Amino acid sequence: MANHYSSLKRVRQTARWTEMNRRSKARLRHQIRAMRKVVADKDANAAAALLPKTFSIIDRSAKIGIIKKNTAARYKTKLHLRLKTLQGSAK
Repeated sequence: MANHYSSLKRVRQTARWTEMNRRSKARLRHQIRAMRKVVADKDANAAAALLPKTFSIIDRSAKIGIIKKNTAARYKTKLHLRLKTLQGSAK
């Protein structure tokens, strides 16, 4: 157990940041799952509507360090390609 005031403060800060990071990561995963589900259901309109919100959450996660920048780019590329394929097959 921490004995100094500064280490006690660090324990509090770490607990707070851990909880915030956990919520951010869960939000990211749920949004990506929702996007993948819409694409799997072959609903091009819903996927196109969901894409900006998904990209925004991915970008914010990369900005605050939940995921790395290249991981964010990879997620965005894969999702965008799936949407383009879906829109191409819908025509």
